[in-house]
Amino acid sequence: METTDRYRLSFTHQRSDRDTTTDEVIVERTDTVGPGGNPVYCDPTGILRAEISPAGEVRMLASGAYQAPTSPSAEPLL
Repeated sequence: METTDRYRLSFTHQRSDRDTTTDEVIVERTDTVGPGGNPVYCDPTGILRAEISPAGEVRMLASGAYQAPTSPSAEPLL
């Protein structure tokens, strides 16, 4: 199975009872493998790191202290 090199991660935040906002970030595959055995992807800063399975399941990985990452949706980019 071919591994995708880049994903768009979309994070949706509830700002109020009626207002939501979505942040998107592009991540690229690294040479690292996550705890689930899947490739790790990161943004250009290296702060946002995610393990993404071939089925599109995302596991956010903390890259520093005091982080509580939320799970985004992942869209493969060709």
